[in-house]
Amino acid sequence: MLVWEFRSLSERVHLLVTCEHASNAVPRTYAAFFPADGRILRSHRGFDVGALAIARHLSRTLRAPLFAGNVSRLIVDLNRSLGHRHLHSEFLAPLDRSARQAIVERYHGPHWTEVERHVVQRLRRGVWVVHLAVHSFTPALRGEVRNTDVGLLYDPRRRREAELCKSWRAILREAAPDLRVRYNYPYRGGADGLTTHLRQRFPAGSYVGIELELNQRRLQSRPDRTAMAGVVARSLRRLLAS
Repeated sequence: MLVWEFRSLSERVHLLVTCEHASNAVPRTYAAFFPADGRILRSHRGFDVGALAIARHLSRTLRAPLFAGNVSRLIVDLNRSLGHRHLHSEFLAPLDRSARQAIVERYHGPHWTEVERHVVQRLRRGVWVVHLAVHSFTPALRGEVRNTDVGLLYDPRRRREAELCKSWRAILREAAPDLRVRYNYPYRGGADGLTTHLRQRFPAGSYVGIELELNQRRLQSRPDRTAMAGVVARSLRRLLAS
């Protein structure tokens, strides 16, 4: 797990950034389970293309701590809870239970534990935590073209999350009218994942978990990523300042 720490955006609101699918790295021990050409690992299945660049930019410009995964989701998915049927990919099917457990203990456990511990520490200081989990998605999946550029994923039952996402969408659309912004798309905000786990641990009045989903079509080149990172950072700063 990679961790960057900066001073918080404000004394009242603490922004925490995570990037669960930051890396497509495969430890040498498991390399033989994957095709030698590496194509699958370079695809959207191996990691969230462009997500780490956006997360790092947000961390730097908004002085927010960043917790980023350092192993491919095809080894273990850091945005899935223990016991989820997609926690490990089909490539690791030959491994027995003890081998999979060793992977969980080395990669999954530390990420979830450190993020949760960080939230606890900040809540004890009397601030409320806004947790932004940065992800990206492939423009088309199983024949479906994803018709959005930015997805804001939240739990509709938690009023503060809903209000923040409503305000953020308005700010984004004002800053970049060409961006198509949707709620809980291309995935449901209440689906299994790290933010859902943390919502079960912390009350709605002190913890806000939002997943930012960015269309990889908008992240293909360095100028594309730079432009998207700037829009997201400026809009998020304005949102939290308000």
